[in-house]
Amino acid sequence: MSRMLYAEDPYLQQCETRITAVHATGIELEATVFYPLGGGQPGDSGWLIDSGGRRTRITDTRRDRETGAILHQFETGAEVPPTGSAVRIEIDWARRHRHMRMHTCLHLLSAVVRHGVTGGNLSAESGRLDFDAEGVVLDAATIQAQLTRLIEADHPLRVRLISGTELAAQPELIKTLSVKPPMHLPQIRLIEIEDTDLQPCGGTHVTRTGEIGAVRVLKIESKGARNRRVVLGFADDAA
Repeated sequence: MSRMLYAEDPYLQQCETRITAVHATGIELEATVFYPLGGGQPGDSGWLIDSGGRRTRITDTRRDRETGAILHQFETGAEVPPTGSAVRIEIDWARRHRHMRMHTCLHLLSAVVRHGVTGGNLSAESGRLDFDAEGVVLDAATIQAQLTRLIEADHPLRVRLISGTELAAQPELIKTLSVKPPMHLPQIRLIEIEDTDLQPCGGTHVTRTGEIGAVRVLKIESKGARNRRVVLGFADDAA
């Protein structure tokens, strides 16, 4: 299994590593700074640089469903160094940092809208959460004002670890209704936003809420009888 450097420090943008396996679906590495698709956060893209300086585009990062291995994917026909090769990898930092900002903002959104989360997703341009909020009227201006207050308060984020048994005894920490954390693990990662939010999450985040920057509520819409979807975007992307 790859050493998951992105979990140790989400601000690492590159690392020296070695190819441990080459598959038709991607390559495995001894260590990686690339986050694999999961938890609503896209997989990272970037570059692999071989010993001769040749750069090959990594188009996506996924986990193998059967083995859990992190697979770095390439365009069809790309020349990939063989197993055992020493390489350097670099993430597309501009894209990843926007993922981190939006992911943290969605945690703030779940603290502002206090209903169970039935789904969610994010990209470098926007993010959304679906809430089990039948009969509830969600006001975009109120949500945006509350998010702005939490962002400008510049709350710090910390990673905490908890056992599956401890988490089972605190079910209020699990906000997602359709997806549960891996309760069988001896340690589960929690993201704590000081004085604001605490919930299980394996994604990458900024270290303070002020780093998110200004955001806008793009729309609120109904998705079935019970679900209300709130979609956010970055204010600096406004035309």
